[in-house]
Amino acid sequence: MSARLALLGAASLSFVAIVHGQRGGGAGPAASETVAFEDVTQAAGLRFQHTNGATPEKHMVETMGSGGLFFDYDNDGWIDIFLVDGGSVADRQVTRQARHRLYHNRGLGAFDDVTASSGITHADNGIGACAADYDNDGLKDLYVTNDGPNSLFRNTGNGVFADVTRAAGVGSPLLSTSCAFLDVDRDGDVDLFVANYVDLRAERQCGDSRVRAYCRPELYDGLPNILYRNNGNGTFSDVSREAGMLGVTGKGLGVAVGDYDNDGWPDVFVANDLTPDFLYHNTGGGEFEEVGLLAGVAVASDGRARAGMGTDFGDYDGDGLLDLVVTNFMGESHNIFGNLGDGLFMDATLASGIGQPTLPFVGFGALFVDYDQDADLDLIIANGHVLDNADHFTPKATYAQQNLLLRNQGGRFTDVAAMAGPGFALVKVSRGLFAGDIDNDGDLDLLVTNNGQTADLLRNDQGHPGNALLVRVVGTTSNRDGLGARLRLAAGGKTQLREVKSGSSYLGQSDARVHFGVGRTAALDRLEVVWPSGETDVVDGPPLNHIITIVEGQGLTEQSPFASQ
Repeated sequence: MSARLALLGAASLSFVAIVHGQRGGGAGPAASETVAFEDVTQAAGLRFQHTNGATPEKHMVETMGSGGLFFDYDNDGWIDIFLVDGGSVADRQVTRQARHRLYHNRGLGAFDDVTASSGITHADNGIGACAADYDNDGLKDLYVTNDGPNSLFRNTGNGVFADVTRAAGVGSPLLSTSCAFLDVDRDGDVDLFVANYVDLRAERQCGDSRVRAYCRPELYDGLPNILYRNNGNGTFSDVSREAGMLGVTGKGLGVAVGDYDNDGWPDVFVANDLTPDFLYHNTGGGEFEEVGLLAGVAVASDGRARAGMGTDFGDYDGDGLLDLVVTNFMGESHNIFGNLGDGLFMDATLASGIGQPTLPFVGFGALFVDYDQDADLDLIIANGHVLDNADHFTPKATYAQQNLLLRNQGGRFTDVAAMAGPGFALVKVSRGLFAGDIDNDGDLDLLVTNNGQTADLLRNDQGHPGNALLVRVVGTTSNRDGLGARLRLAAGGKTQLREVKSGSSYLGQSDARVHFGVGRTAALDRLEVVWPSGETDVVDGPPLNHIITIVEGQGLTEQSPFASQ
């Protein structure tokens, strides 16, 4: 252990140098003008009000949701939207009136509510969701986590889903939060990881002598997470114990999947609420070892567990290693853990510049995305308190909060939300945060889900001529969605790394297509896709400002220019 800690200390100095631009490729091309996010929720046709079932009794689940995601369920090339509705612990009638929503993108980011004909039903208090083609039939299926049995909806085509939860064996009754599909054993079909929170069967009353409040998680026992292995015949088996995931119990909220040690196997990070976070290292074949403490990501630099909620993997400093972000409670600051290699991370919160800007907020959804297309990953965070009477217990604290847009400038982040248009002027109780190109114009738009409020669809209106590439992958030997595939794009003298993933952020997932911004670079040099099967496809000189499809073993099969607006 002492040798490992000595290595961490030495590597820490190198990492600080990297984030201050003293080593590596430095920042990408700077954008000369501001990017504005426009609130197009109503104009786009999204009319959704999340049901949280809030009562004077303050049941904890009331403040957790809501989730959502982007996915192209009908394969028409336009990403669609799914929003998770909640319910009520106290009033079953409220739960019966709640309804998940499926919105079909009819082109250029205009949506129709097709829930009624979709076959997607609402049975329990909904929390989160994830999506992937679990049966490799070419259609993305949908999994919904609940306060109660979870639900799996199989996509049968023509916009219709069938509830196959019982037959598939994935209806855990625990209080589940975030989920992610991933191919843990690289056998060509996707498995399912589900994070679980706390046991609320005996809820307590909290607050002071005058005012009730939602209880803190320390008062409840944590629940074990679940790994379902895909049997390849439409069913799953709970292999949590065999896979090595039952040795420790946390209070899971956020999930992120990524190959942090570059060994070819997908690993899983879980953000836990006031217990040490988990990093499940895949040792090969889908067996895991929890290494969060040894890797340096279980707790913050002071050795204390934080109120981990949202999380994401992303190579924000361009060194070819996946870094990690975790959102926390107000007064703690959110954390960035820089990947040092050799399975080690260091807390780079202060060096990256996110410590002070995030200190006043309760963070949930978090994403590494290149919103300004300058060839490096920025950081966006959705904020909102968990107490609807927060100001009673903490002066100046607010339930609704503003979200953060942290621009990456050479490995150090600066909050530019005040300059990012009306979408970042919204002050709400935000939870989920997801990115996707709703209008196929080449830049990433945002979906924000809010607790007990309307969802927000924020269109990215670029104020600069940033170039980009959007990549869809299709597995053949690997799983159909290509989850776990690693993409490297060489352009403009630097190489960017991305992974195809399900899950991440908090209670949902972003568009599975991989986005690369390249600034004012006029041509792309090389795109490499390394598939979970181990096969590699290379495209020399991929087309700039296009949406392209890479099929495993075939390379570039389709290309179309970005849509003009």
